[in-house]
Amino acid sequence: MASFCNPILRPPTAIPAKNPISNGAILRTASLILRTPPFFLTAKALSKSLKATPSQKYVYPDPIPEFAAAETQKFKAELLKKLSKEKDTFGADLQTVVSVCAEVFSEFLHKDYGGPGTLLIEPFTNMMVALKEKNLPGAPLAARASLLWAQNHVDWDWEIWNAKSHK
Repeated sequence: MASFCNPILRPPTAIPAKNPISNGAILRTASLILRTPPFFLTAKALSKSLKATPSQKYVYPDPIPEFAAAETQKFKAELLKKLSKEKDTFGADLQTVVSVCAEVFSEFLHKDYGGPGTLLIEPFTNMMVALKEKNLPGAPLAARASLLWAQNHVDWDWEIWNAKSHK
């Protein structure tokens, strides 16, 4: 007959210590924890812990005009470079398309951008609307390229700008 050994009833085996604390210290601590009575909350303590605390609003910093101007120039140069690959789409209107996008972007940076977490979709929607209102070609392409550029650069550039200004 095979002997059956129940792992639950088997006495604990010693575990070799991998750190300077001895197994005895670990077992003494474990036995103290097991002997400690459970913590019970009274109804009064529970009601105090469940009361809602007013949430604090994070206030973003004001836009930085110098950053907005520098970032607009960078945006304009890189958008021109990107969209110039699409000569069939923009033709002779390329400079005008880039200028409209840069104007909308500059307005956003000067009025609403307060650092990472404040890049909104509205200025890029406004770009597309402004381009369509002026009957300029490639409005969706220009707005999409602008948005992608901003997502990849603006927050990073803002961090660098502020790191330099605090040194």
